Amino acid sequence: MTSKSAAAAARATVYGYPRQGQNRELKKAVEGYWKGRVDAGELRRTAAELRAAAWRRLAEAGVDEVPTGDFSYYDHVLDTSVMVGAIPARHRAAVEADALDGYFAMARGTQDVAPLEMTKWFDTNYHYLVPELGPDTVFTADSTRQVAEFAEAAALGLTARPVLVGPVTYLLLAKPAPGVTAGFDPLTLLDRLLPVYAEVLADLRAAGAEWVQLDEPALVQDRTPAELNATARAYRELGALTDRPRLLVASYFDRLGAALPVLAKAPVDGLALDFTGPAAANLDDLAAAGGLPGKRLVAGVVDGRNVWINDLTASLKTLATLLGLADRVDVAASCSLLHVPLDATAERDIDPRIARWLAFARQKTAELVTLARGLTKGTGAIAAELAANRADLASRAGSALTHDPAVRARTAAVTDADARRSLPYPDRAAAQRARLGLPLLPTTTIGSFPQTGELRAARAGLRAGRIDTATYERRIEAEIREVISFQEKTGIDVLVHGEPERNDMVQYFAEQLTGYLATRHGWVQSYGTRYVRPPILAGDISRPEPMTLRWTSFAQSLTDRPVKGMLTGPVTMLAWSFVRDDQPLGETARQVALALRDEVDDLATAGSAVIQVDEPALRETLPLRAAGHAAYLAWATEAFRLSTGGAAPDVQIHTHMCYAEFGDILRAIDDLDADVISLEAARSHMQVAGELATAGYPREVGPGVYDIHSPRVPDTAEAAALLRKGLEAIPAERLWVNPDCGLKTRGWPEVRESLEHLVTAAREVRDGLPTTS
Repeated sequence: MTSKSAAAAARATVYGYPRQGQNRELKKAVEGYWKGRVDAGELRRTAAELRAAAWRRLAEAGVDEVPTGDFSYYDHVLDTSVMVGAIPARHRAAVEADALDGYFAMARGTQDVAPLEMTKWFDTNYHYLVPELGPDTVFTADSTRQVAEFAEAAALGLTARPVLVGPVTYLLLAKPAPGVTAGFDPLTLLDRLLPVYAEVLADLRAAGAEWVQLDEPALVQDRTPAELNATARAYRELGALTDRPRLLVASYFDRLGAALPVLAKAPVDGLALDFTGPAAANLDDLAAAGGLPGKRLVAGVVDGRNVWINDLTASLKTLATLLGLADRVDVAASCSLLHVPLDATAERDIDPRIARWLAFARQKTAELVTLARGLTKGTGAIAAELAANRADLASRAGSALTHDPAVRARTAAVTDADARRSLPYPDRAAAQRARLGLPLLPTTTIGSFPQTGELRAARAGLRAGRIDTATYERRIEAEIREVISFQEKTGIDVLVHGEPERNDMVQYFAEQLTGYLATRHGWVQSYGTRYVRPPILAGDISRPEPMTLRWTSFAQSLTDRPVKGMLTGPVTMLAWSFVRDDQPLGETARQVALALRDEVDDLATAGSAVIQVDEPALRETLPLRAAGHAAYLAWATEAFRLSTGGAAPDVQIHTHMCYAEFGDILRAIDDLDADVISLEAARSHMQVAGELATAGYPREVGPGVYDIHSPRVPDTAEAAALLRKGLEAIPAERLWVNPDCGLKTRGWPEVRESLEHLVTAAREVRDGLPTTS
């Protein structure tokens, strides 16, 4: 093997591409199907058209090998569960009656059947459906979709590579099914699962697939010797198959560490590795492991998770080093481009000086093609692209748009005392109870109420100039009046204004802070048909004027009950944005925290007795390896405390987290020093309440009793049962009653009924509590 031969073989490829289409056609088609406006045939045709359009665009851009199998109606991990026949017992009848309806029942639930649990895909803001497995699970192969989509691409004359979630990652992402002991380890099912993967691989080979990619991102996390041994066994067995395509095992999001030599020695045909950010260490690790002689290496040198242009010169240097370590080196993004928007050229409102720094999926694809050409033909072949890239990078590094001396001086002056409340929690709790006078098991919601079509139309009308500001504000006032009136009539104790003026819990604030950019078309899938437009954090952050005071004060004027001020916390503002890559995250978080601190101060001065600073992203941003946890949690918890540290003792600070595994950040949750925390608990059956109790968490807790990510309306008995389970772990004087998350994605009829049941359940359980003398 020579560097020259490896370079001559260089091709551009990607692991996945945004699914939604230019105008979110997939979202509209799927939601139309749910509402009965679109039939199954039309939904499938729309999906096929979107897949074909994406493949054609990749091919036209110069991508040599397009991915198949990365498309999904809802979630690719759920698709894997279907592929291996891991259908929960409660969903089997629905799947057998109608495969598509059964698929969506697993994702969303029905009125009678609960959905699969949902949680974050590693440290991204994408959510996947958690497989439910047990000792009685029987796997059966169903490669229908995988084969069909490969055939679609092949029919277009394209070289395609099916992409599947690997068997080890699939099992490591799974959890014990309901009724199965919590100690059950899904990885014990590996020997049962591998023959199913073998059958799928044989089906894809028969369809003409030359290569199949098996994604194993779980291996970039800390893994036990037993898990690494299972990985070695899995790929020894799959590699030994005679009836299979060539196998490319992929990892991303961090360095492989101890798993790299395991995979390098496995009898597979290639590895796809991330070489960006912390995963850049894979380069030295690969060299130490002896490289990949005789094998293919797909090098992820373009960041697939952020929106900044690539440093082409630096990437070419990395690629040149890798040429000596593999038989063939191809060029890719670090991970699927699912995590970035589609096309930066669609953003006509962004300052041209900043737009030149941005690369969305289409621009990243062009970068990959340029790098592959430069690797194959030499830098002279891409001299113009390299010169333009150097100029763009220099313009960003030296821009006054990215640096504000006043902001930097303020962050430098922060002291430890600034990030601490003036009194310890027990003293604050007494002051807050005296001020608020709430009953045991007080009820509240997380913040947002349904974002109706009328509200979205009003915002669009204001942006387009079809209505004036006064008309728009009257519409918002009317919605707030309705939300407050409903909550009062229902009997909710601590109210919210419903956030009708907010397009998104991060974007709304980003649009009012300096240093942030908002996009118009930068949609990214969060889960299912839920798409968000993450703002872009381009420069130093400050708050020119109050952001929430107007509407919070208006809502409070309508009622004698407390209305929560609602803010998004500093870590979530970073996690759900595309962040700067030119300074440490902790520094950026401190800037955002100081801007939020000003808002907390304004709300408290105006009379807000309860202020919620949401941090649903605290857990998802946790580094994938334990070695990075302490440093991250130190700056993340400090940023939260810095935003709330100035609040008076009798101001009750709430925070909220949802859809993540909280067990490994319980100490950090305590370090936030919030007075009340609300968390997802309905789908996980109050697991987090027990975890907090075991950890000795001393503050008030609201584990959700209403799963808002499903259209199901829980009845009173169901909510009461969950609440009683919560009481087994958390005493009544510290337990709140609330939904799992905000209600913006739900419809008013189901919200009304569900919250009425929630309040009735709280009253029933409260009335059944023993009286104290």
